[in-house]
Amino acid sequence: MAEQKITVPNIGDFKEVEVIEVLVREGQEIKKDESVITLESDKSSVEVPSNFSGIIKKINIKVGDKISEGTTILSLDIKEDSKETVHPISKNQANDTENKNEIIEFPKNNKKKDETSFLAAKGSSKPASPNVRKFIRELGADISKISGSERSGRVTTEDVKDYVKNKLINTPVSITQNKISLKNEYEHSEFGETEVKDISRVKKLSGPHLVKSWTEIPHVTQHEEIDITEMEQFRSSLRDLYTGQKISITPLAFIMRAMVNGLKAYPNFNASIDPENGKVTYKKYFHIGVAVDTPHGLMVPKIRDVDQLDIKDISQKLRIVSKLCKELKIEKKEFFGGSMTISSLGGIGGTFFTPIINPPELSILGVGKSYDKVVKKNGKITTRKTLPISLSYDHRFIDGAEGAKFCVHLSQSLGKDFAFKLAV
Repeated sequence: MAEQKITVPNIGDFKEVEVIEVLVREGQEIKKDESVITLESDKSSVEVPSNFSGIIKKINIKVGDKISEGTTILSLDIKEDSKETVHPISKNQANDTENKNEIIEFPKNNKKKDETSFLAAKGSSKPASPNVRKFIRELGADISKISGSERSGRVTTEDVKDYVKNKLINTPVSITQNKISLKNEYEHSEFGETEVKDISRVKKLSGPHLVKSWTEIPHVTQHEEIDITEMEQFRSSLRDLYTGQKISITPLAFIMRAMVNGLKAYPNFNASIDPENGKVTYKKYFHIGVAVDTPHGLMVPKIRDVDQLDIKDISQKLRIVSKLCKELKIEKKEFFGGSMTISSLGGIGGTFFTPIINPPELSILGVGKSYDKVVKKNGKITTRKTLPISLSYDHRFIDGAEGAKFCVHLSQSLGKDFAFKLAV
């Protein structure tokens, strides 16, 4: 066995470049052309291979070191008959007859760094630049499983991103994986009086459903302030035609009709996706889920065929399903088959929040408590009734532009030019 030093070759303009990765360890057996370190400058990153096979005796550098051409990277124990180089030696090295150690050198290119200039040294069946290979290693992916889109199957950064995106969409996430169990070092009762109760059945059932939704669906929430001054004036003016008695209609009924208008204009919100099979189901019905706060926990029954109901009918159905939920008399089927859900905190308070999507639906509308807002309109300072909304949607299928358009559509439907089918 003989000792052979591997040094930094001539790699063009690289001077005092940083070692960002050491790919081998002492005592490891490596083969010729296997990469040993990765260097990175402000222009690009480079993997430096060994042109000898052998066992690593000593590594002379570490991550973070600044090195230049000629710096010793490591020492190898090699067989005498295995000494051969596959890269040209620099002119300075050729003239140095006293230098017994052969040095790896790459061709110099001062104009433009070719990302694939060191690909041959890597010896991989999948062509890719050092930057892409580093990106793949950081993600923990396997380059052999990534399809390259460029010439000769060369893998690009976009190919890696597409591969990871498809894995995330098509791989079901188990909420039991990597579950962290936290153990209390002290009992709660050691700090004062406590009372232990059973979690309600409704919350036991809804809890895992919420966790699954939050962990598997990429939520995006957009917030908007809607001017509902004219709508509120209209709502407060509703009277019975015969008795003249005021008719009480919840604002939620108007919002639900506006949602139906939005679902008709943007059908992606009235859909459900099947990522595993690459299918999307568009619903031709308009069943709106309504989050009902009960003593047993939150329930989300559906109001069926909202597009066929007038404002008064919607308001009546809301009261009926709310009563059935609180009395636990509602049928299980009424919690399924929705188009979109609305969660209103208007009766409690608050402005903006992040409602969690109720799958297989793709969106949910959060509604806060309306308030008076001072604005400048037509050159005059005035007070307008303002409704805060928060729209959460599944970003796998609905993008931000469509989410913004849906919010604007709601704003227009609830604004001064709103028009509803009304029969009182």
